[in-house]
Amino acid sequence: MTRLRTWTFVALATSGLGLAACSSSSSSSTTTTPASPTTTPIVIGTIAAPSPAGTIGTQPTITVPTGTPPTQLESKDLIVGTGPAVKVGDKASVQYVGVAYSSKQIFDSSWSHNQPFAFTLGNGTVIPGWDKGVVGMQVGGRRELIIPPNLAYGAQSPGSGIAANDTLVFVVDLVKIN
Repeated sequence: MTRLRTWTFVALATSGLGLAACSSSSSSSTTTTPASPTTTPIVIGTIAAPSPAGTIGTQPTITVPTGTPPTQLESKDLIVGTGPAVKVGDKASVQYVGVAYSSKQIFDSSWSHNQPFAFTLGNGTVIPGWDKGVVGMQVGGRRELIIPPNLAYGAQSPGSGIAANDTLVFVVDLVKIN
């Protein structure tokens, strides 16, 4: 009888731990990622209704969410890559499409240039939303980024297609790490 009580206790304890580990999570969960070794971490929210995943190797379609744009960087892996993860200091080659939140129109696409775009992650050659949002992507992956103005171009319109203080939506494919 003691052995039965012991096994019953073990089974109940194990199932309780299993339920605790499987607790539900909200689609508005956040991830904290270090911006760089010398700055404070940034919080990256999760996109509640991401764009369709599409297929790697073809230009993706971007679905701009309805409502008020987010005030923090939001990120969602649409396709998780199987290659190495890109980190600060790596030179990344990507394909991307960018859409302005306000107009819901494409303002730039590397696909239209028929050539991936290469940049060094974390050295400020791209907008801060990319330096922060691309970190950790794996080669062969596709990620959607919703970038608020303070991590994009702010009050300065960089040109046609992007308004001052516009939120930007990108879908980025990590082609390779050079």
